Amino acid sequence: MRLRAASTLVVAGALALAGCGDPDGSGSGGGTAELSVGSAYMPQPVSDIAAGFLTITNEGDAADRLTSVSSDVAGQVTVHETVDGAMQEVDGLDIPAHGSLVLESGGNHLMFEQLKRKPKQGQKVSVELRFDRSDPVTVEIPVKPATYTPKAGHGTGQDTGHDTAHKTGHETGH
Repeated sequence: MRLRAASTLVVAGALALAGCGDPDGSGSGGGTAELSVGSAYMPQPVSDIAAGFLTITNEGDAADRLTSVSSDVAGQVTVHETVDGAMQEVDGLDIPAHGSLVLESGGNHLMFEQLKRKPKQGQKVSVELRFDRSDPVTVEIPVKPATYTPKAGHGTGQDTGHDTAHKTGHETGH
């Protein structure tokens, strides 16, 4: 009898948590984003700005959005979109459900501006990624040579460094 009561409590708790998923009523169905970050790197900066690249994979049933980024190495980190070869700062980038957001050289990327110090090859830069729905994720981005080019598969999370950070199924607003 105790086992049945405990099972009922577990199910009730799970149902209560599921109800937290869509506080704004946006119609996302109450699913959750299940985010992981991989293939992260920063080419060693040669000036007072640097670029950052990574892949955010969402295995969840709900889309999310990268809304801002910060790092103790830079006065400001901005998100940039590249369309037809033209780079522009944006207020965020979408991460589709069951899809990926790829930040890569020549495409969408992060810009580290007003560097407080120039990270050197072999060091790591701590970065906090913030999202519309999910909890923030801290990533340790390795600094690569200034001329580094990732292996094939960077955009699919198959490059080394896929285990850089993981965050699954957590949302704000609970």
